[in-house]
Amino acid sequence: MARLEGKVAAVTGGALGIGKATVERMAEEGAAVGILDCLDSEGEALAKSLTEKGFRVGYWHCDVTSEQQVKAALDGVAKQFGKLNVLVSNAGIAGANKPTHELTEEEWDKVQAVNVKGVFFCTKHAIPHMRKAGGGSVVNLSSIYGLVSAPDIPPYHASKGAVRLMTKTDAMLYASDKIRFNSVHPGFIWTPLVETHLQTTGLDLEAAKQATDSLHPLGHMGEPDDIAWGIVFLASDESKFMTGSELVIDGGYTAH
Repeated sequence: MARLEGKVAAVTGGALGIGKATVERMAEEGAAVGILDCLDSEGEALAKSLTEKGFRVGYWHCDVTSEQQVKAALDGVAKQFGKLNVLVSNAGIAGANKPTHELTEEEWDKVQAVNVKGVFFCTKHAIPHMRKAGGGSVVNLSSIYGLVSAPDIPPYHASKGAVRLMTKTDAMLYASDKIRFNSVHPGFIWTPLVETHLQTTGLDLEAAKQATDSLHPLGHMGEPDDIAWGIVFLASDESKFMTGSELVIDGGYTAH
């Protein structure tokens, strides 16, 4: 219950799905946590429920495509809790599910703005706080589709490949500052994002869910906690010799 004692974390996309589970597990493990999201009612409700349980949690409105909002939110977390030494860049969207030749520039750019530029903004404005704190851990959410691909959602796959390489670059750039960077690569996790994506496949939702379950050798999709516990590990000192690495939590998907 104290794996993250003394740490202060910011989690983007922290109101739902993997982000919400990460906030909950981190708080339970002793971290003070800033929830960053643009879903204000969900984020505020989560912060309220955890605060009422005695955890140190706050909510900041943050659209990760806005550099000004990202800086303000991260500065706010550091000011309220005294420092910032963990960043979880989790905010992401799936985007349009079309073949490449049918995509519009707007559809492409929308995904890159959230999934790639958002990670860049968060890293850029977390670094000064982590240097001041004497080090830190950045966990970037990539995907199995940052490692392998599939014949769908091209903007998403491109964005998650970018996150994987951004993570490795920053791991080398900031190692001397004692700031670690690692990426997490989930398989399909039953979240609102995945549910929305499956609704674009043209299949009945239950049929699409069963088909997606079968893609994983373990026979089912994962749960948000499956990823959250991996993030807790990377945020903690248990992983102090890990940087530039990929933590794959995918039910065997990429073992094919």
